[in-house]
Amino acid sequence: MWDEIADGAADESALWRTSLRPVEERRLVSVFSPLAEPRFAVGLETIYEGYLAHYGTPRLFAPSDPDLALLLGDYLYAHGLVRIASFGETDAVSDLSELISLCSQLRAEDADGDGALWAASAALLGTGPRLDDARGALRLRGDPAPLEAAARAAAGDAAVDEALAAHLLLR
Repeated sequence: MWDEIADGAADESALWRTSLRPVEERRLVSVFSPLAEPRFAVGLETIYEGYLAHYGTPRLFAPSDPDLALLLGDYLYAHGLVRIASFGETDAVSDLSELISLCSQLRAEDADGDGALWAASAALLGTGPRLDDARGALRLRGDPAPLEAAARAAAGDAAVDEALAAHLLLR
């Protein structure tokens, strides 16, 4: 999976190639994809890498400046969405669009809850409006509890705990 993400980016642009971390410095940690269906793993981790390029510390890349990090993050978001769209799952693409949008809102407001949002989005990817109320609780009231509960119900406590712990180390 990691080579697919890194090599795809390197083949796409010299900017992304020069932004890659040396192989020995890459942190090959699957964070939220273990909560999702295996077919969504590469797309989901590509989008998460884009999120980290925007807001955290990417695992595969070390962009040289904030502008390049922003562009790289946008590229990774788009490329991950293309991977997910290739399955013909419009609800999954919609879920990920909601995820990206709400994460942007949370970061702009310096608010918490992104981990629960990522976990629920991954665990219930493609289920459509099932997360609407839980996302609304986060968006409107800053309450991530319904999202975390949904993730735990779908993927189990241990898997969600592991994903959230890994996320905290990278964000």
